[in-house]
Amino acid sequence: MTDLTIVLRSLRVRLFSTAVTALTVAVAVALLLTLLSLRAEGSRAFMRGSGNADLLVSADAGPMVSVLNAIFYANAPQRPIMQPKFVALRESFPWDWFIPMQQGDSYRGFATLATTPEFFTKFEPVKNEPWRLASGAFFENDFEVVLGATAARESGLALGSKLALTHGVPGSAAGGDEGDHGHVHDEFTFTVVGILEPTGSAHDRAIFCSLQSSWILHAHDRRERDGLVKEAAHGEHDAHGHDHDHDHDHDHDHAGEPPPTTKDDLVEDDKKITGVLVRVPTRPGSSVSSALQQQFDALRRDPTITVANPADQISKLLSIVGRIDLLFLAMAVAILVGSAISILLALYNSMNERRRQTAIFRVLGCSRPRIFGLVLTESALIGLLGAIAGVAIATLGTSLAAAYLRSQVGLVLGFSIEPRSAIIVTAATVVLSALAGLLPAVLAYRTSVAENLRPSA
Repeated sequence: MTDLTIVLRSLRVRLFSTAVTALTVAVAVALLLTLLSLRAEGSRAFMRGSGNADLLVSADAGPMVSVLNAIFYANAPQRPIMQPKFVALRESFPWDWFIPMQQGDSYRGFATLATTPEFFTKFEPVKNEPWRLASGAFFENDFEVVLGATAARESGLALGSKLALTHGVPGSAAGGDEGDHGHVHDEFTFTVVGILEPTGSAHDRAIFCSLQSSWILHAHDRRERDGLVKEAAHGEHDAHGHDHDHDHDHDHDHAGEPPPTTKDDLVEDDKKITGVLVRVPTRPGSSVSSALQQQFDALRRDPTITVANPADQISKLLSIVGRIDLLFLAMAVAILVGSAISILLALYNSMNERRRQTAIFRVLGCSRPRIFGLVLTESALIGLLGAIAGVAIATLGTSLAAAYLRSQVGLVLGFSIEPRSAIIVTAATVVLSALAGLLPAVLAYRTSVAENLRPSA
């Protein structure tokens, strides 16, 4: 009979205790591997969205705020760049592309981004992954919208649906407090002309329209305030700014009437920009321009604007979040140590019941070192079984989580357990389990043959 056979039979005799102890180890290993995977994939997921833009120019309070607003749609920017300033910036250097954006409206909680067609032809939401349409087309005319994948699914809008935008973004300063997110621009009806495929970025939750459309909406508000057009009678709106009198694909009572405000009514002050995505020209075969740092420094010297490198700002954000990650990793390691202690307790408690068995082994010629090794092998084997189960649980769990996040949130997390991490964690678990078996092994080593083979009274 080999030592391994003896150990396996010993584990089978205490099957329930062995299974519970191994399960404790498996949960700890699965948690540790999941956190390691989440940490790596979370960093990559945050990087999605900034795409191939070199710089982001805005009038926000700081670079981090600018990136959170323009890339992650955290809030509607409060300070715009006026048209003369935008033109001066655009003409200050022969940019590869210089794409203006305006934020500040929404539909049922989904932020609207008004921009130019170049946003879809030049800007890539994820580097080397251009925009792709699931159906329809990109907007070509005013009052046409393209829906992000998540916005389309959760709003229930489809190709041809009609909608009216709400002034302000829920939860932002521009949108006001909860329950007061501004009025609905129901003088103007937008038509859904395209739905995007998921990008795994915050853009999936956005609605896109032409920049001129947004200018016309806000020009109409100005003209109402100035008494140049009659103020429309707005119906009651719910907390999302949705008109209770109509469903989302209704045609307003204004359909068929001439629009109250057109592009001809725009004045210079109406043409506001809240952000600009910028790409510096690069040499063929190069991904980074040698002029990038020079232009970054030149723009930073202008006190009226804020310039940010999206990738750098996201890295800074991740460094802050990374400190929290370390806390979770420390907790996972603590749980793994706790599982090793449970192995120690299980073997220690069983040794009192196995002293007679150990004494019999000694009589049959089993040396003290061999007894010591049998107990250590048993402890390490429990750790190995738990580690293997933990890797399986982590692999299955992260796959299910990735599928759920992609379908429900639109967040692409390519969860996968790296073989190197799995091997290191498994090896560390086995070593830790073997260390946990030292005390029971010492007790077995010191078991007295004479005392434990005496007949029971």
